[in-house]
Amino acid sequence: MARVESLLAARLFLQPQVVGDRIYFLSNLDGKISLYAMDHGGSVPEPLLPPHIAIQNPHLVGGKSFYVFPKLGQIVVLLDNDGDENYQPMTIPLAGGFPQPAFGDTFSQLRMHIGPCDSDRNLLMLMGDHRETGVNYAYRANLETGEVTEIAHSDWGAFVAAANADYTKAAIIESFTFGDHILRLWEEGGDELRLIYGTPLAERDDAQVPLNSLGGGEFVNGDQGLLALASIFDDAYGIVYLDFAKPQEAQPVTVKGLVHTGEGEFTHLEHIAGERFTLEYNIDGVNWVYEARFDPATLTITVEQVLVGQGETANGVLEAIYYDKAGDRYSLAHSTAISPTQIFTVEGSDRKTRLRHTNERLLGLPTEHLSPGEDASFESHDGLRISARLYMPADALGYEGPRPLVYYVHGGPQSQERPDFAWFSMPLIQLLTLRGFAVFVPNVRGSTGYGLDYMKRVDRDWGGLDRLDHVHAMTEVLSQDPRLDVKRAGVVGRSYGGYMTLMLAGRHSSLWKGAVDMFGPYDLITFSERIPASWKPYYKLVIGDPDDAADREELTARSPKTYLGEMSCPMLVIQGANDPRVVAAESADLVDELKEDGKDIDLLLFEDEGHDVLKYKNRVACYNAIVDFFAEKLKA
Repeated sequence: MARVESLLAARLFLQPQVVGDRIYFLSNLDGKISLYAMDHGGSVPEPLLPPHIAIQNPHLVGGKSFYVFPKLGQIVVLLDNDGDENYQPMTIPLAGGFPQPAFGDTFSQLRMHIGPCDSDRNLLMLMGDHRETGVNYAYRANLETGEVTEIAHSDWGAFVAAANADYTKAAIIESFTFGDHILRLWEEGGDELRLIYGTPLAERDDAQVPLNSLGGGEFVNGDQGLLALASIFDDAYGIVYLDFAKPQEAQPVTVKGLVHTGEGEFTHLEHIAGERFTLEYNIDGVNWVYEARFDPATLTITVEQVLVGQGETANGVLEAIYYDKAGDRYSLAHSTAISPTQIFTVEGSDRKTRLRHTNERLLGLPTEHLSPGEDASFESHDGLRISARLYMPADALGYEGPRPLVYYVHGGPQSQERPDFAWFSMPLIQLLTLRGFAVFVPNVRGSTGYGLDYMKRVDRDWGGLDRLDHVHAMTEVLSQDPRLDVKRAGVVGRSYGGYMTLMLAGRHSSLWKGAVDMFGPYDLITFSERIPASWKPYYKLVIGDPDDAADREELTARSPKTYLGEMSCPMLVIQGANDPRVVAAESADLVDELKEDGKDIDLLLFEDEGHDVLKYKNRVACYNAIVDFFAEKLKA
């Protein structure tokens, strides 16, 4: 019988940054995520942090988890306390050491994030939100002098989308909801931020404001304009040029020479040197990265090299890519559905030299025993195309007859399930297929990667049409596949996926023989009251305001709590005690109230985890608990 330890034997390698003859990276080599370094030419990885300190999964951090400043001989690293997400910027020497506050107690009341960094000037942009007031701040910080300058603050976020070369200008994004942003320009010495694009909330009337989504960008044209990620001219993200002399007049940028096919969107732009940039794309969950040249006269970007998407980096997910200016080379981490994360460097002026620095593998598990997954996209109840993948047990395993089904719902909802071995889901999916289960993974409406309209369809409709996507998949699509036994089906989800698991278990209990909720909101009213203060304005817009009588009634109608009295299937609830997003009390209320109602429900609580399960011993216990639960309840 396959063991989860075989899958977890492949360690994570995340956010590699090559500096000189060293590669710095995150890994869980000692059972938790921490910071390491090794020689570019190969050496035993060296730990840089004390053994009791863990780093949060970078998927949750939002931005950089660390950055190396070689001229100062220091590394800035974000640390929290066992998953509470109260990140603080700390420094350690290049050789490692005990972390010290990078800027004293300046940010002690804020949850911090690292934005753009300049290792030549020892400058970095930092963003933070106040834990009590919820106000968001953006700062320019000088690591050498300790000087910190506030450049922006807002109730609606203060995301540093770009900084110019000398960090005297910055593009600041305020986000009201996904797809509803404004862009302001900060200039050193200026009295206030200048509005560049979008309409502030205070200036809106009853007229409909066109949706736009703005992301990261780069200053160009002598700092007179910005190349930016945006969905202004197309439903999907593309590249636009914003001329600061002509606010609100965005211009589309043409990209030539792309070699990928399929549907997806542009995800990231980064300036390399001169007129050279990197372009990142997500094509139905798979990453492509190009090096390209920008022509400001024609607003055209022409691809010159493929960095990710071919050869060993085909059909997978880019965890991170960093450009080393001094060495004119890239470091990156990449994984697929059947391959753990590996560190690569791409070197040489022609980018033809590709070096692989790790050889992680799944111990005792031949590749032919793993499931690469197959496209299982379907047309939903209202005709909307839903992207999905179905992971069947490999033929080499010898399973016969229709397979019991595990239905997996991703978090977010503005997220996407991808063939990514670094995230929690893929080892779970593979373990389930090794044990004989089929696993269905849909990206229903609300998911990212399929355009703005698709992503916005879940706003103010949690548990509505998104829920019906799942029901339709079960009753009209999967039920028609002779390889599947939908009478032996279970559902599992994390975060928003946990919420949807609870909704499906309560409102459509007959579809399931078991349900596993991982830190999912139980009562949308208490969930809204318990989340961090900085998140409350956003959630008031996208799910409802608990202080408004009409919204409160709607939140009750969309809460799993309202329906779980009808649940007939057994349930396992998994929760981290330090979770700031879905606090432990939310799951405790769920378990206590359903136990009082005589339901078959159990709680697995991890005292040293937050909104994830990261530590090795906890991951082993968590994966085994889920698979054993489904094996028993689905009679697999």
